[in-house]
Amino acid sequence: MSLSLLDEPTTGSSHRTNAAERLQATMAAARLSFTWLGVRKSLTAEQKNQAADSFGAEGKFLSAGKKLLDTSHPAFKAVTAIKGRCQSYWRAVSLPYPEPGIRLIRQHSINEFDNQIGSFREELTQAVSELDRHYADLRSVARRRLGDLFDPSDYPATVIGLFAIEHDYPSVEPPSYLRHLNPELYEQECQRMQARFEDAVQLAEHAFTEELTKLIDHLTERLRGETDGKPKVFRDTAITNIQEFFERFRTLNVRSNEQLDALVNRAHQVLQGVEPQQLRDSTPLRQRLVTQLVGVQSSLDGLMVDRPRRNILRRPR
Repeated sequence: MSLSLLDEPTTGSSHRTNAAERLQATMAAARLSFTWLGVRKSLTAEQKNQAADSFGAEGKFLSAGKKLLDTSHPAFKAVTAIKGRCQSYWRAVSLPYPEPGIRLIRQHSINEFDNQIGSFREELTQAVSELDRHYADLRSVARRRLGDLFDPSDYPATVIGLFAIEHDYPSVEPPSYLRHLNPELYEQECQRMQARFEDAVQLAEHAFTEELTKLIDHLTERLRGETDGKPKVFRDTAITNIQEFFERFRTLNVRSNEQLDALVNRAHQVLQGVEPQQLRDSTPLRQRLVTQLVGVQSSLDGLMVDRPRRNILRRPR
């Protein structure tokens, strides 16, 4: 029997409303923010005028800036990599919410999320300390490369304390005091929050559909393409990324869209048990998978057309 990714079947005509209620009952809002040293600065008006003169242009029509530090230095790249991994983790364990900077995570995953962000924060502290050891050298390089554009006042004495990862759990529920002070207003806020979660359901549907579409597009392009008469080389990630998507969908699926659920299950059944090396070794297997995945791909394309994403961020209520 094929493994299903769904916890229960989705039936009835109120999928989205029911899904919104489930989100409110089981999810928590998580906000992630960063404090980060800026490494670019606009030129002064005088500097822009000097640059413009070399082209016979007017300074006010020129946009120009300078790069303060070499961000390709290994120590700087190590700091930047932590930010990227932290953001990727946050998105991987959460669903979108129609407020900038906020996403929804499972309530039972809060402790795990909190610990993981704490680990990223510790990594960042160590990486910034290492960057600070190279900071004097980076400034010296900048002085040499920027020439007359170098300004010591652009550079703090140390980079310690100039990078930070912060997270919190903002409330996405009406304030309880309104229930007693103004019951009518409280009810309005409840309805507004309900509508926000309905928007979140649509955002989740779109995000899952778009991600699976891209993953299947990439995999089928690799499987059926040829280079010099030989099958295209593809990385293991062409398969493992889709497998990770299936796991994430199983964990975060809001069960609001029967078509999407069916298509994810269909793709999962096609790829279940398939290993990257098998695809490299077997032309018939590649051809069979392509044929099956193209059908899923076509249905996903239709789903994207039938349910276009609306601009619902910060939509007035």
